Amino acid sequence: MTPLVLTGADVLRAGRLARDVLAVSGGRIVADPPTGARRVDLSGFRLLPGIVDAHGDGFERHLAPRRGAMADLGAGLDAAEAELAANGITTAVLAQFWSWEGGMRAPAFARRVLAALDARAEEGTDLRAQLRFETHMLDDYADFEAAVAAHRVAYVVFNDHLPHARLAEGRRPPRLTGQALKSGRSPEAHLALMQRLHARGSEVPAALDALAARLTARGMLLGSHDDRTAEDRALWRARGVRIAEFPETRAAAEAAASAGDAVVMGAPNVVRGGSHDGKVAAADLVADALVTALASDYHFPALKQAAMLLAPRLGLAAAWALISERPAAMLGLADRGRLEPGMRADLVVLDTAGRVGATFADGVPRYMAGEAAARFLM
Repeated sequence: MTPLVLTGADVLRAGRLARDVLAVSGGRIVADPPTGARRVDLSGFRLLPGIVDAHGDGFERHLAPRRGAMADLGAGLDAAEAELAANGITTAVLAQFWSWEGGMRAPAFARRVLAALDARAEEGTDLRAQLRFETHMLDDYADFEAAVAAHRVAYVVFNDHLPHARLAEGRRPPRLTGQALKSGRSPEAHLALMQRLHARGSEVPAALDALAARLTARGMLLGSHDDRTAEDRALWRARGVRIAEFPETRAAAEAAASAGDAVVMGAPNVVRGGSHDGKVAAADLVADALVTALASDYHFPALKQAAMLLAPRLGLAAAWALISERPAAMLGLADRGRLEPGMRADLVVLDTAGRVGATFADGVPRYMAGEAAARFLM
């Protein structure tokens, strides 16, 4: 890639937006423009750090737009990467289930996704796997741990989606037939599986303690999902699980933040003005400095939208840090999230209306459109 010197733009660095020059060479931001670098005038645009998405499952629709329709998962990941780049995302943690729910959440499908990620070229948009493990799958603990090691997965989140209250009452869970069809099972077989997993609930805490200890000893990032109470968070923290994804209540978020745990909230929650199902509003937690990072959850465009909505209240630098510098630090990615010399050349070009005009990941152009594209093509 030819070295670049980007001039005339307002650059977000050191906590402020100011007119500056940004030089890129060898996939890195450099202090001095290299000899022979190509100069591009980006007057009227803003340059911001590339977005780091700490948790997103929007990639699923690219892998299987219809059930069983996508045989080549590599092509699906390419399509997902194109959407990520169009939304300014340069690092994406793809949240893949390992679940009894079956279908695209089944262990067999998770292995296919991991293999497809392993086969991708390393340059450009950084796609990483997060495995979301259903805690009551006691017979899968060994296979899950082996897959984590074989595919060098660095981030595991623990889920429990069993409808325990309904199962304890002997009642059929809601939406059973639709969920069974997605899993490839009959409703009766799907219900029987849930009942078997629920019945072994007393075995889960000890098994989970041991698994978390082994993963923690390997230096892995561990997260919990949908914590409801401060007590929930304390139990996870005792296991070495230091990331709270999408806590459902203020009490759970406060408990995490006060103990120094990371809190991840959904950007769509900010964009909507609150949770779609009545849980705590992410913007309120952000205002009270309880949120470490925002994540796309199910909608990639929401990250940029959320930052722009929060900017008038927090300032652009602080709002943008929630989707760049802070998630990068949480994930242990010290080489991105800021536009400083030596960092990966992950950057987003925004026009005055806040639209993405270009996205560079590792110094490689991944998306260009409109006037920004014209400037680079001159």
